[in-house]
Amino acid sequence: AGAPSRRVGVVLTGSIEAYRPAPGGARIPITHMGPGGVFGDVLGGSSLDSPVTVVASAPCEVLLFPYEKLLQPDGSAARQRLLQNLVRTISDKYFLLSRRVDLLVMKTLRAKVCAYLLSEAEQQGSMTFTIPFSRIQLADYLNCDRSALSRELSLMQRDGLLDTYRSSFKLLEPEALRQMIL
Repeated sequence: AGAPSRRVGVVLTGSIEAYRPAPGGARIPITHMGPGGVFGDVLGGSSLDSPVTVVASAPCEVLLFPYEKLLQPDGSAARQRLLQNLVRTISDKYFLLSRRVDLLVMKTLRAKVCAYLLSEAEQQGSMTFTIPFSRIQLADYLNCDRSALSRELSLMQRDGLLDTYRSSFKLLEPEALRQMIL
């Protein structure tokens, strides 16, 4: 964060985390990605310094491309495909960030939790899934206190809406969870 970002990275092995530093040293998680993940694609074309810090969350290898070289036309089919993939990745990230904003503006913690968990279930194609965050990271992602999040998850489990253990969830009543978002 605070430095120019003029490269696009692809995670080859391991995993990385991207976060935004907050006042007081807190970290606001942006994303977590493993092999095949692309980072720097949105910020690499900007004239502004990066507001995000990217760190290895496990030993990893990344391939870094200078952003300006990616945009140089050479007429090849491979370059055309690369640019199409880059635009698709940037567009997908726009929608993920839009989803995050939707979560953050929800008025209740339960609505935030329900919306997030339903979205994860949909993305993973199952009502039983594991999220890429610890409880502390999820609380940061949802912009809430960790103890309040743990209390809410316990209440939801007691009410028979879900089962949870660490980062694993099983949604027992998805329709009831959808009603809590409205």
